[in-house]
Amino acid sequence: MAVTKRLLITGRVQGVGFRFYTQRKARELGLTGWVRNCRDGSVEAVIQGVPGAVETMIAWARRGPPSAVVSDMLVSEASGDYAGFETRPTE
Repeated sequence: MAVTKRLLITGRVQGVGFRFYTQRKARELGLTGWVRNCRDGSVEAVIQGVPGAVETMIAWARRGPPSAVVSDMLVSEASGDYAGFETRPTE
């Protein structure tokens, strides 16, 4: 059974490849969903998949790629049905 989570990640998370690395990691873990930059400087993602893979992704996102500095991350329930993992435009 798939679970879906929304992540809101703050810190130095834009301009450091966060979206690229998130998409790569999600595909590696077999997750679906999306990631995008937000106008306030945060990164938002929705991830969907088997619970273990989703938890692995959440743990990875708390650190992010090598040049990111994650100061906080909010995780909440989400819904939707996603066929792949994409990068969405800034909102």
